[in-house]
Amino acid sequence: MHARRPVLQYLLLVGIPLLGVMGILHLGRDLSAPAPEYRIELASQAPTPTPAPNLVTLLLQVAAIVITARLTGVLFRYLGQPQVMGETVAGILLGPSLLGWLAPGLSRVLFPASSLSYLGVLSQVGLLLFMFLVGLEFNATVIRNLGRAVVLTSHVSISAPFLLGSLLALFLYPRLSDASVSFPAFALFLGAAMSITAFPVLARILTERRLTRTELGTLAIACAAVDDVTAWCILAYIVAFVRASHGTRPLWITLAGVTAFALVMVYGVRSLLQQFQRAYARTGRLTDTMMAMLLLLLLLSAAITEWLGIHLLFGAFLFGAILPRDAAFLHAVTEKLESVTLVLLLPLFFAFTGLRTSIGLVNGAQMWLYCLLIILVAVAGKLGGSTLAARLSGIPGRESLALGILMNTRGLMELVILNIGLELGVINQTLFSMMVLMALVTTILTTPLIELVYPARRAALATAIYR
Repeated sequence: MHARRPVLQYLLLVGIPLLGVMGILHLGRDLSAPAPEYRIELASQAPTPTPAPNLVTLLLQVAAIVITARLTGVLFRYLGQPQVMGETVAGILLGPSLLGWLAPGLSRVLFPASSLSYLGVLSQVGLLLFMFLVGLEFNATVIRNLGRAVVLTSHVSISAPFLLGSLLALFLYPRLSDASVSFPAFALFLGAAMSITAFPVLARILTERRLTRTELGTLAIACAAVDDVTAWCILAYIVAFVRASHGTRPLWITLAGVTAFALVMVYGVRSLLQQFQRAYARTGRLTDTMMAMLLLLLLLSAAITEWLGIHLLFGAFLFGAILPRDAAFLHAVTEKLESVTLVLLLPLFFAFTGLRTSIGLVNGAQMWLYCLLIILVAVAGKLGGSTLAARLSGIPGRESLALGILMNTRGLMELVILNIGLELGVINQTLFSMMVLMALVTTILTTPLIELVYPARRAALATAIYR
């Protein structure tokens, strides 16, 4: 009877929410939304293309973005927040939410609508390289060696917010969507957006608080790793579903193509990549030729997933995940790309996200009520679901709550998902801005809440015991 208990818990905590999502999709099939004219678009969303970019303007944009990102990053680090959160906020400060509001003339000169398409392309290159680096950090061995607590906690931390997000879609669809978006696409995307955990930001928080060598830190990293893989698989399906509904290629062809591509990458290309690791082991260095070939394969992997109808970021992540797990080899690859990606290219993505975010669209008490509701649902699903599952798995109460707080970290990965949704047309500018605020609030809350529940002195004691 005792052996059946984990299975029963899993069926109740994961199976019931999934059945609930199916019921919500059926319930919302008759919902109607306003006509597409209701959608509010910013000038930056539909820039007028020019024959060639103004290089001076582009260089000034990059310089302004890098400087602002570094300054706000340092400020946020001083305030006890991860530096990446300051860089994220920097992008919003440069957009219509602040610069466009305080100095609209300067904003139009520095970020003219005609130049934003080029900035967007550069930001996608930075994001592609970043997702490759995230894939490098992914360790499948951790997932294979998971305990019951990690499996249950990670899956509930997806199913619970997914259910609540889909339930919230019943309320928001008639108010914040339009008739050009189907309810299933809207509900599935909102559920996926609520379910994400920002693995890179979480890892940085654990490192800065010296929790990586504690049982809590190990558990959080493992849960976040499972979360990332599961949530990205769900998102890949949603992207394929949305694109198939607007195109001529059937969904089953896209899914079959993606499955075949993944199998080729894992069982074919992965063996080929071992040659790079062996060459590195023989020479002790990563040559420019080797790096060029790796980048070529990375771009090819991203291009194939984009062509198959999901998104280029999935190809970048998968390519990073299948690289040989030799620590020295991975460190050499990371060292070649990390500084340029994190310091120069990734802030361009933050800025481009900020230029698409207008807090001014969230105007009036009703809109702010919707925004508050989104934040509450996000916290209740992620923090509450993770805490409950961890507690039922036998983890002590304080550690369970601390794990729930850590899993509620969304940050950068949430912005990636939201930008995909905006590009697909599943969400509009108003909801996009609300969801960006939700990502910022839930991530900024992580550090003070974890300090309250799991203070530094307790973390230091846990580290000593762990050793």
